[in-house]
Amino acid sequence: MAQYLIYFNQQWVGDHEEAWFHSRVEPSTAVVRAMQDEGVLVFAGGLVEELEEAASADATSGEVVVTDGPFAETKEWLGGLTIIDVPDDETARAWAGRVAEGCGWPQEVRRFKAGSLQAVALGG
Repeated sequence: MAQYLIYFNQQWVGDHEEAWFHSRVEPSTAVVRAMQDEGVLVFAGGLVEELEEAASADATSGEVVVTDGPFAETKEWLGGLTIIDVPDDETARAWAGRVAEGCGWPQEVRRFKAGSLQAVALGG
């Protein structure tokens, strides 16, 4: 089994009426429930949209510096993520498609490197 990250940038969501967002709750949570039922879900969650609540930590100077806000000026930022543990790329892509359909906006899927710290920390 390998672990995969399914994620979206907040800007991919698009502008919609509040009612549209409410209409996405059931289909998107249904996908998460299906992942739980099939035993592939490691974690899923959306992030707070307000960038002023973000903080960055940088130790490249040899000293840890923590500052308010995102690390770099950017036009896109992470909106939410799901981590799954599935046997192959095809299965991961199928789940990403289901998440995209449930949410109503695009998703990207990427495999964690084998033996990477992230995969080890998540039990992979």
